[in-house]
Amino acid sequence: MKKINKVVIVLVLLLVSSSFYGQNLKIMTYNIRLDVASDGENAWPNRKDFFTSQIQFYSPDIFGVQEALPNQVADIATALPDYNKFGIGRESEGKGEACAIYYKKDRFQLQESNTFWLSETPAVVSKGWDAACNRVCTYGLFKDIKSKKIFWVFNVHLDHMGNEARVKGVQLILSKIKEINSKKYPVFLMGDFNSEPDTPQIVEIKKAMDDTRAVSKEKPFGPSGTFNGFQYDKPVTLLIDYIFVSKNSGLKIQKHAVLSDSKDLKYPSDHLPVLIEID
Repeated sequence: MKKINKVVIVLVLLLVSSSFYGQNLKIMTYNIRLDVASDGENAWPNRKDFFTSQIQFYSPDIFGVQEALPNQVADIATALPDYNKFGIGRESEGKGEACAIYYKKDRFQLQESNTFWLSETPAVVSKGWDAACNRVCTYGLFKDIKSKKIFWVFNVHLDHMGNEARVKGVQLILSKIKEINSKKYPVFLMGDFNSEPDTPQIVEIKKAMDDTRAVSKEKPFGPSGTFNGFQYDKPVTLLIDYIFVSKNSGLKIQKHAVLSDSKDLKYPSDHLPVLIEID
């Protein structure tokens, strides 16, 4: 009987240790649409409460936003006090749209963070190649306080106009990951790539990383696309927002969802968020 009990204990320990984090990890990417008055009824002041309540409901452990102006970054932080945040605006600290990352402060320690520009001079405020705007990538190295596991999260918004800027931007990001990840920690790369799945830049990413939609153990949930353009009455089919994970990371992507929540026939943003759950 004692031997059986020992076997059961060992099996339980193995099951617990097989989970990378000891508990599920939820990561989300969300283009929140900048605060611009011309959006009228879809302007940020009219949707921010529903937006933040959506985040509270799904309770991602880490989420990255794109197009977040300084007042939006602050609004989210005020509404979600359980999270810490970091990220520099694309026009410099406190100016312009940011690819900010929020994380639950009672679960993670931020070991390292930085923002670089997608350009030929990534260390300084700059616009690259044929881009219409300055573009940035923000990243952080996280340590799970309980499990002690360490991993990277990169959050990006590629240019909406410049094709060369999208291709070269991805090359720069992959090069940066290779440069700083000498210890081969798992890496998540997420954001609004302004790129459909068959474009050269997405194909390039998939050589080094897995699309979490494709490797999810459970059937992906939600619409096939992520950009809704605030058009509630039309199908969402344009896929440009992704979460990738480094190949051979040992992580098990349990779930992948594109969330199409709405209120009074309105979306909280012109993009739908992507949420994954890691077992």
